[in-house]
Amino acid sequence: MIVKGIERRGLRAGLQFMIVAVVVLCLDQITKTAVMENIPLYGRITVIPSFFDLTHLTNTGAAFGFMAGHEKWRHLFFQLISFVALGSLFYLYSTAKDKTVWLFWGCSLVFGGACGNLVDRIRFGHVIDFLDFYVGSYHWPAFNVADSAITIGGGFLALHFLGFSSSEEQ
Repeated sequence: MIVKGIERRGLRAGLQFMIVAVVVLCLDQITKTAVMENIPLYGRITVIPSFFDLTHLTNTGAAFGFMAGHEKWRHLFFQLISFVALGSLFYLYSTAKDKTVWLFWGCSLVFGGACGNLVDRIRFGHVIDFLDFYVGSYHWPAFNVADSAITIGGGFLALHFLGFSSSEEQ
């Protein structure tokens, strides 16, 4: 009886993990498709003057364009890194004894975001970025829904590993 309860809880937590990841992936791909269909490459739509634009950019590198380039090895390298990260996140979450709320949200958000950017890398050879925040002429590098999920999820993982545990279990 106890074993069945643990198995159900484990399956339910895994299902919830995948639902969050798939929602992030879908939101990411839907928004990127809308941008590609409605904003020409390098075009922009001002949403809040001197603060926020929707733009259509591509990124062949990692965060902030780090290691950007069009060489085939870079493309394969970032795909490999994505697959390793996805496997590591899945392993971390599935084997964790203390499945805190921070761990759940951190792993599922990062997993979904990594999937979203991986889909772009496989389909296009680059990632679509479109959220452009700035003040005057000082711009933060453009990013997307997947990058946002990865950043927020990374913060949640940091809280988990720093011991900010919640008594709630998934």
